[in-house]
Amino acid sequence: MTDSHAQGRCGWCGTDPLYVAYHDREWGVPERDARALWEKLVLDGFQAGLAWITILRKREGMRDAFDGFDPEIVARYDEADIQRLLGDARIIRSRAKIQAAINGARVWLKMRDEGEDFSDWLWSFVGGQPIRTTGATIARRRPRQRNPSPWPRP
Repeated sequence: MTDSHAQGRCGWCGTDPLYVAYHDREWGVPERDARALWEKLVLDGFQAGLAWITILRKREGMRDAFDGFDPEIVARYDEADIQRLLGDARIIRSRAKIQAAINGARVWLKMRDEGEDFSDWLWSFVGGQPIRTTGATIARRRPRQRNPSPWPRP
């Protein structure tokens, strides 16, 4: 494969076909569908402590295991479903992350039932519009820390 930069892509996506497809079709593309946004949030939660490529490699198995990330179904998961998921090698098998997904589905439904659209709620944090910026802009806005750790050095 060719170098990502030579193809006009960000360097982080490298040449892995899954990363390239994600970069070209999804990354930075505004999403407005509430259910699709919930799926992205759940996947982000599962990514904690792992590389994003791990999530991309397991995403289809996770969609299948989590009933298409349908909050109506996931919210009804019980201990038997948790055990089923913990035994499914296609997903990230973390009890805490599985329970967070189930709880998140319940919150998603509660918001909907109370008349709050998940998509509108998320987009409200950025005034309903994508924030367009560059890495240089982000670096300038990041607060500088004198001591990056709150703990004293030994």
